Amino acid sequence: MTDPILENLNPKQLQAVKTTEGYVRVIAGAGSGKTKALTSRFAYIVDRLGINSSNILCVTFTNKAAQEMKKRVKALIGDLYDVSFITTYHGFCVRFLREEINKIHYPKNFIILDAEDQKTILRDVFTELDINSKNLTFKQVLRFISKQKSTSDYLGYMIENKSFTPDEKDSLSSQVYQKYLDKQKRNYALDFDDLIHFTAFILDSNPDVLAKWQEMMHYIQVDEAQDSSDSQFHLVEMLSRVHQNLFLVGDPDQTIYEWRGAKPEYLVEFDRMFPDTKTIIMNQNYRSTPNILKVGNHIIKNNKVRVDKDMVTENPEGVEVVHFHGKNDFEETIWVASEIKEILKTENASYSDITILYRSNHLSRNIEQALIKENIPYAIFGGVRFFERKEIKDVLSFLRLIVQGDNFSFLRMFNHPSRGLGKKFLERLSFLAAEQNLSLLDALQRNIEDKELNKKGASDFLFLVSELKKEAAQNSISDLVKIILDKSGLSELYRKDGDEDRLENIKELVSSMMLLEKENNAPVNIVEYLQEIALYTDLDKDTENQDKVRLMTIHISKGLEFPYVFLCGFTEGVLPSALSIKERRKRAIEEERRLMYVAVTRAEKRFYMTDSEGFNFTTGLNKYPSRFLFEIKEEFYVRKGKLSPEILQAAQSSAAASKNSEDTAFKQGDFVMHPVWNKGRIESVDLEKNQYIVHFFEMDKEKPIDFAFRFLTAVSDAQEDPASPADLLELHDSLKNTPDPFEDNDSPQDILDKEGNSSRIFGQSADSEKKWPE
Repeated sequence: MTDPILENLNPKQLQAVKTTEGYVRVIAGAGSGKTKALTSRFAYIVDRLGINSSNILCVTFTNKAAQEMKKRVKALIGDLYDVSFITTYHGFCVRFLREEINKIHYPKNFIILDAEDQKTILRDVFTELDINSKNLTFKQVLRFISKQKSTSDYLGYMIENKSFTPDEKDSLSSQVYQKYLDKQKRNYALDFDDLIHFTAFILDSNPDVLAKWQEMMHYIQVDEAQDSSDSQFHLVEMLSRVHQNLFLVGDPDQTIYEWRGAKPEYLVEFDRMFPDTKTIIMNQNYRSTPNILKVGNHIIKNNKVRVDKDMVTENPEGVEVVHFHGKNDFEETIWVASEIKEILKTENASYSDITILYRSNHLSRNIEQALIKENIPYAIFGGVRFFERKEIKDVLSFLRLIVQGDNFSFLRMFNHPSRGLGKKFLERLSFLAAEQNLSLLDALQRNIEDKELNKKGASDFLFLVSELKKEAAQNSISDLVKIILDKSGLSELYRKDGDEDRLENIKELVSSMMLLEKENNAPVNIVEYLQEIALYTDLDKDTENQDKVRLMTIHISKGLEFPYVFLCGFTEGVLPSALSIKERRKRAIEEERRLMYVAVTRAEKRFYMTDSEGFNFTTGLNKYPSRFLFEIKEEFYVRKGKLSPEILQAAQSSAAASKNSEDTAFKQGDFVMHPVWNKGRIESVDLEKNQYIVHFFEMDKEKPIDFAFRFLTAVSDAQEDPASPADLLELHDSLKNTPDPFEDNDSPQDILDKEGNSSRIFGQSADSEKKWPE
């Protein structure tokens, strides 16, 4: 008789399921059946050990993953068991707070803020402080808030009415932060960061509550453990201290959320935090062909923060991985479209078997246009089609209003940005337009003296349309869009809104128009352009369960698998992201490499990498293939499309130069010489700000010196060191007292400090940002 819980498990999965006691770490590579092992273990503990399911906490990161696990567990043990503790971190915290938040005098019906709610608060704050995105963007502020909430005693201010301590280094952000907290307090509102922090605060402050929940949680399982932040890991570690049954499963090679605060070191260093840890490595891949795995294994070996493993598979060899290099964006995406058609013809495949991945959403534009040109149906996953995004439709509506004067465009733009033209204005205008058989725009022009219509906002709008019509006759379409943005107030509106993604998408639209003008070698006819764009905006939106090619970012693809995968825009500065590297240097390089690894390991049968030549408007440089291409042995893939010796040499030189700049030239304690301030000592290395703090002896001051400064040279420490023993003791004490996310002495930070590494590795990243549940 077969055992439904243990059947079809390989030896490593079986070991993970049956190892139920103590601290257990499972390194589960891509496609290795992680969810199967996790859910079978939950079912085994309930059905074979007799543990009540309400005493098992199993946390993951998305509602989708939690629902899938619940479904699988119920299939194994039936519907009679309580599986409500198979949940997300935030789901657990909400359940905990509904029961315990009265301990801090908050009502149990507290409000939970989502991302849009946060932006609504920030709009109010920006208005009150009379600031806009020229001063700060929403993204910057939300990152600052998230960082402050993980490193400062903000809970004292919110819960215990302690005074607010501003961050003097960033006073404007601190002002926004304080007002944001005030609005939260007034409405008893918690954002996603608060859910974790409030839970930890109550547990830390109430020994009886802590004891109650520790006693309840006999077994704790953590899915995708590589994505746990300081506060998340602290929560599960704290809850597991009584029964000491903590099971972590994940893959450090798939950590792609460090910028949101994920710390892969918790999984990598788990066996050093808890010396009795049992480690199981699940490296049998059931998803991909050996040819695809060779590429993935080869790339990820270059990372340092990982547990060494090679994924293996018993699948057939399969076809070779392909790299295509195009002469321009158009050639790259048209090749992808033609290859999709070839797959459909030769592989008996469906459109829905094919997925196109990219690093950033704005890269979808070229791909969408190529697919439409070739009549290939597609759906954007986790994003909005480029030409359906609000800011793009705003600009296109103004263009259409200028040349066509249609009612749809008029209705969208006559009071956007706000001109004080309300409901009564529109009712009167619509009545007159119908009575006189005119368009709304023409009716307004003819009846501007009407009592209900004669308003300053209406006159201003008519003047604006008139001016833009004149500009349209004299300017190229790309220049006209810039003029529209400026004169209409849209550009200022988007800046005040603080949502910089809108501005990035507008830049991409203008770039596409400039390229179109260049390709045509003549001005673009606006009417023809709008007619062509109409094809891109009037597509069927019902994409559920339809046979369409899927487009998505690599981040969204994590945890999914597809028979055929194209990675487009495989260009230096895009993947790896130039912005990420600038902000986080070496840490970013490792994460970008993990993104590449995630993209590769989504593919089951075929994997393609594509890039093209041209100009990158984001980096302001000519385009070269990604440095990661040159980390793959050429024997592991086939190249299609001509990569000229000049491009190849320039790309390899760029990759080599970038690699050399990844490492910091100096470490803490090194002696250096500065051309102006002479000799100094590196007091600390700040990987977040990409700078050294150097104490210069002659001036007896510390200065922040950027990693990129070329004239800092190493010198011997043989000369007499002006620093006194007292100075050294003070420095030692300062380093020793670096804030620790744990109260005991068994934290990963302590372990790393003993090994002589920077304690900042467990400090909160400057780019940390919340991981939103689905």
